[in-house]
Amino acid sequence: MRRNNSAGRAKHRWSNPRQSYHPHRYRRHDHKSYTERYDQEEPQSSPNAGTSQSTSSSISSSAFQNSPVPELPGFYYDLEKNRYFRLLPGHNNYNPLTKERIQHKEMECKRLKLLEEEEKQKKKTSRAGLNSSLVLRKRQLGLLSSTSYCRLVHELKVNCMQRMKVEITSPDSSVAETNNFKLIMADAAHERIFTVHDMEHGGCKYGIVNLNGLGKESLTVEMYDNLYFTNRKVNSVCWASLSHPDSHVLLCLMGIAETPGCASLLPTSLFSNSNPGDQPGMLCSFKISTAWSCAWCLNPQADNCFSTGLTRRVLVTNAMTGHQQTFGTNSDVLTQQFATQTPVLYNGCRSGEVFSIDIRQRSRKGHGWKAVRLFHDLAVTSIRLLQAERYLMAADMAGKIKLWDLRAVKCVKHYEGHHNEYATLPLHVNEEEGLLTAVGQDCYTRIWSLQDAHLLRTIASPHPSSKDSIPSVVFSSQLGGIRGVPGLLMAVKQDLYYFSYNSDDHIAPR
Repeated sequence: MRRNNSAGRAKHRWSNPRQSYHPHRYRRHDHKSYTERYDQEEPQSSPNAGTSQSTSSSISSSAFQNSPVPELPGFYYDLEKNRYFRLLPGHNNYNPLTKERIQHKEMECKRLKLLEEEEKQKKKTSRAGLNSSLVLRKRQLGLLSSTSYCRLVHELKVNCMQRMKVEITSPDSSVAETNNFKLIMADAAHERIFTVHDMEHGGCKYGIVNLNGLGKESLTVEMYDNLYFTNRKVNSVCWASLSHPDSHVLLCLMGIAETPGCASLLPTSLFSNSNPGDQPGMLCSFKISTAWSCAWCLNPQADNCFSTGLTRRVLVTNAMTGHQQTFGTNSDVLTQQFATQTPVLYNGCRSGEVFSIDIRQRSRKGHGWKAVRLFHDLAVTSIRLLQAERYLMAADMAGKIKLWDLRAVKCVKHYEGHHNEYATLPLHVNEEEGLLTAVGQDCYTRIWSLQDAHLLRTIASPHPSSKDSIPSVVFSSQLGGIRGVPGLLMAVKQDLYYFSYNSDDHIAPR
């Protein structure tokens, strides 16, 4: 009896795949049924997602989490060869395999596949039954308001955007083509973009690109470089309106060795011919400790003031008088934005807290001066106030993007699909077009509908994904000014790309 029981237990133990495994057993196993079941279950987890949303969710997830076969310690499963391979140290000295390399290879295959689909130039739609003829017909029958019509047309146009490379010219021959874009940031009128380049020998260089030449007949823009560069890391940048709108650029630089950090105001007149009407502007610098973020105030009650988010404090400085206010916090301030209707500053912290400060009150410690307090689970990397200043958009290092109602102090919408783990990545809100744009740490650019949080499109980077090649983007329906062209600008590596609206459609967004 004892022998039979032990044999039964052994048989049960080897029949349970959770208690034991054998690579050859799974090697012969047909994974087709797993794949079919996975494909059938995936749409149920996100009923409102379109084709682009399902693609983005699979891209942003780990290859091992989405694998249709069990993960075995010390092995990885190759879907193409339908077998397991060992990952033990010393097994393959000439081509060592790691989970990171395998995951990168799989993501690269998906990126190339998505680029291939986009090159076919097939018109896509993010919603079933939504097309230009239907939208136009509803508008003619009076079933759509002008606002809804504009929003739906932009959705259609966004899904038909086509990528084209922009040629960058410069009157200054010292601009090296090998310098990689670190970020691009458009001014309020979307006539110019400020650029930060990573230098080959270390440090950063700045420039301003004039977008007036961007159009259907010309894909050439002119970059105006300055004679200055810094060997310090640029942590944050924003446009500043000191003498006139967007007259300066505010830079927060990290300190190195014995050199302290600083916040510098650079007049755009430093950049040759950036605006021929500009007079030499004021160039000033304020010594500060390491600043993670900065923001410029446009409210007349705090004229010429800017804020810097530091380690466990917020520093508000008057650029003309040098007067400073300090507000102590419990965490590093990673992102900031001023309201325009009132002199209130919103801050997002490493702790996950979002709070506001009325800068008219005196500096003091504690929580008594925090007018609004919101909370995320992880560090908040970007915040954006909507125009009416009743809602605030916030993104964190868990990849969560939430829309908060500031009056009810609660989250009212979630925008799914964004990918972030530790990077400080910005959000781009275009309320007039009804769009939200964000670039993930996986180097995919995603565009959502502001109204219902529907993922409209996922755009793959033209370059292989890596930590130093995360694209920086600008979206506007008026690139180049009031009579500018609509579309998306993407800077990645040394290249600048323009995603233009498809001109084949016979409806206009305005």
